[in-house]
Amino acid sequence: MNAELRDILFLDIETIGCTDNYTTLSERLKIQWARKAGFLRREESQTDEELFYNRSGIYAEFARIVVIAVGKYTENEKGEMGLKIKYFADHDEKKLLLEFKAMLDKMDGNTRLCAHNGKEFDFPFLCRRMLINAVVPPALLNQSGRKPWEVTHLDTMDMWKFGDYKHYTSLDLLAAIFDIPSSKGVMDGSQVSEVYYKEKNLTKIAEYCLGDVIAIAQLYLRYKCINLIDEKNIVTTP
Repeated sequence: MNAELRDILFLDIETIGCTDNYTTLSERLKIQWARKAGFLRREESQTDEELFYNRSGIYAEFARIVVIAVGKYTENEKGEMGLKIKYFADHDEKKLLLEFKAMLDKMDGNTRLCAHNGKEFDFPFLCRRMLINAVVPPALLNQSGRKPWEVTHLDTMDMWKFGDYKHYTSLDLLAAIFDIPSSKGVMDGSQVSEVYYKEKNLTKIAEYCLGDVIAIAQLYLRYKCINLIDEKNIVTTP
């Protein structure tokens, strides 16, 4: 396997609103959310509380991370490509972030992180939540302040734009057009908070997150005109 493929770490995160009970927010945060809600409100009847429940999970200031899934390409003795995947999941966000950081700190400096819409969402979201939890973001993740040509992060959505900065394409759509198996049959991103707060099912969220990591890794191969990895060569590790 060439170094370009060997050095990529694919990742995806699942986020939820910081609470399922709007009334538990501090008065300071309620004021700040009201300002945010003013930009998000499409109908006059929508309340700050309704908007918080439906939208807060995508804003790092009002949300938290419950799952981080990662994957790396492998190669067996027959020369067949594989994918090794694992996830970090915890109700304690700081513990989750520290475990993820510890893994990154052990990785080779040539490692490149890859996510779908990672430059706009996953990478900055991770850095912001780390700082909020008093965790120093590792250099492998935090590349703010670098010149554009110095940033090593990969983004499968950015790669699909081909310079078209207005274009947004979901992972689900790309998986469909490239005939890549998707995790969307299990649940979708809009259901993560409900599955967490109502079903208390962190494992279900983690499995969904792993499915997205697999889809991102397979999509990257499609971009390189390389055959998809056989399902039997995708291994989940502790």
